Amino acid sequence: MTIDATPRTNGKIHEIVVLSGKGGTGKTTMTAALASVAKNALGQGARGIVVADCDVDAADLHLVLGQGSHGGAETLETHPFISGDLAFIDPERCVSCGECATACRFDAIDASCRVRPELCEGCGVCRYVCTVDAVRMEPRRCGEWYLTETRHGPMVHARLDIGAENSGKLVTTVRNRSREAAEARGLQMVLTDGPPGIGCPVIASLTNADLALLITEPTVTAIHDLKRVRSLAAHFKVPCLVLVNKADLNPQLADEIRVWCAESGVGLAGAFGYDPAFTRAQVLGKTVPEADPALAPAFEAVWTTIRDALATEALAQHDL
Repeated sequence: MTIDATPRTNGKIHEIVVLSGKGGTGKTTMTAALASVAKNALGQGARGIVVADCDVDAADLHLVLGQGSHGGAETLETHPFISGDLAFIDPERCVSCGECATACRFDAIDASCRVRPELCEGCGVCRYVCTVDAVRMEPRRCGEWYLTETRHGPMVHARLDIGAENSGKLVTTVRNRSREAAEARGLQMVLTDGPPGIGCPVIASLTNADLALLITEPTVTAIHDLKRVRSLAAHFKVPCLVLVNKADLNPQLADEIRVWCAESGVGLAGAFGYDPAFTRAQVLGKTVPEADPALAPAFEAVWTTIRDALATEALAQHDL
């Protein structure tokens, strides 16, 4: 069965975001693995997916899908990410009166009337107080975003400059460009590797998604953060599925996760035990199913669960 249900927000394009609530649960590894089996797992008529890496503060999905001897990736587009303004003081006009330095509450201008870019918030008060019109506000480059052709289809990803902010806005840019890429190629799905936690970048990656796949592991902190990110998804009325990683490390806590899912009305997409194949795949620069084809059916089964969840009207209208 192919996906043909009309999603709530993106026309015929479904957006699945992979979240974890905390770092280190295997979110990116799972995203890459699912991307590598997507075309076969989604059934007859599927043409592939667009992959998006919205963990822009520490993007690493390209290390598995887009680089190395097994990558075969080609960067098709590179675009600067512009966000906010940065003060610039023209030394030809400046009379070193110090009014700008005195007025700046962020200490972004030193005693020599030079701007410290890492401290400038772009508020423009220096321009306002300058009596000789020596200050101008210029668009601020905060990073780059890319469209890359990988061996598993197109990927949109990004990189923030060192010390740059507005990662939530860059996440939105990546998501928008991913949907545009899907529309341009006639693809029906965007698989998004989201940031960890529950902050602004996570909210930007989650809102208006069709489904959230929550990766967790059987540890106290992971379960705590699983519940937090599920509450966040519930706030935005995004249905969830849970995927348990390293489930055999603590069977008691793994059972606790299963019980919580049943009591909370959250579907369980599957569970994986601790397997050296995951680490071996990272070393080789491959996805897990590429490094160990015997594991491919397990990831295809996760896609089947996701596919069925998207096609089930009851889940789309679940009372969260």
